[in-house]
Amino acid sequence: MHQFIKQNALLLGFDACGIAKADELKDDAEFMQSWLDNGHHGEMGYLARNFEKRTDPRKLVPGCKSIVVVILNYFPAEKQNPVAPQIGKYAYSEVDYHYVLKAKLSELEAAICNEYGADCIAPFHQHSFVDSAPVLERRWAERAGLGWIGKHTQLIHPGLGSYFFIGILMLNTEMEYDSPIRSRCGSCTRCIDACPTKALSNGSLEARRCISYLTIENKNDIPAEFQPLMSNRALGCDICADVCPWNKKWATPHHHPELSYHPEILTWDSSNWNQLTEAGFKTFFKHSAIKRAGYTKLMQNIVVINNNNKAE
Repeated sequence: MHQFIKQNALLLGFDACGIAKADELKDDAEFMQSWLDNGHHGEMGYLARNFEKRTDPRKLVPGCKSIVVVILNYFPAEKQNPVAPQIGKYAYSEVDYHYVLKAKLSELEAAICNEYGADCIAPFHQHSFVDSAPVLERRWAERAGLGWIGKHTQLIHPGLGSYFFIGILMLNTEMEYDSPIRSRCGSCTRCIDACPTKALSNGSLEARRCISYLTIENKNDIPAEFQPLMSNRALGCDICADVCPWNKKWATPHHHPELSYHPEILTWDSSNWNQLTEAGFKTFFKHSAIKRAGYTKLMQNIVVINNNNKAE
């Protein structure tokens, strides 16, 4: 069953697959409680909800015994106009990646059930996840042998780097499991040193200082102390990943047609973004992950970028 799942995951287009035993994440629970108590999650109140389910998948999905983890490379072959407001590479595709991964996970689930029976899944509980539930995806990917969590808090896969999406499928059956691999970050601190807002420290992220958080999750104005440090980041940030030596070595362009690039993102310059109307936003990005941030938030960020450019 272990090999069947992994082989079918690759046949469906995932770039890698690993499987871990479902268990309580005791160390993560202790760390996360301290992290939450210190307010490092900012406005992401949902991270404090369903705490026990987040740290023990058996409480999230009754009967869960195994965690199947799949990853899908999204590293782009082309980049934006460097002087345009920058969008995180995760949102380069014309279609929201959530839909792409969910569709592939559904196909993988069907293949498993056809081969081993419908009892493999919990029929009355959600058991397939893509950023949609209290699941510590990166930790399960690490436990499933797909890489290690770097000092930038992202999973680093040996061979792919860290530019990929993670999908989770929880099964109610036991099987052979993959073994974790050791961290290979060593004494390197390039990601920590490169972060303009100093959001990273010793494997932990202070979300309230993170540019990705400030440009997406944060619903208020970006604090004045951080605005000059935003550079031209309009939505998301790849600085810590871009400087990672393992990404420089391993990150290669994806070959997934489902993640074809959004033409406007690659071709627009600053004037196009500045002249974007709400109606245009809804038209151009109606299927894109950018839509989740909202027009108002995007344009607030672009105003910060324009002010930074005037100050230079």
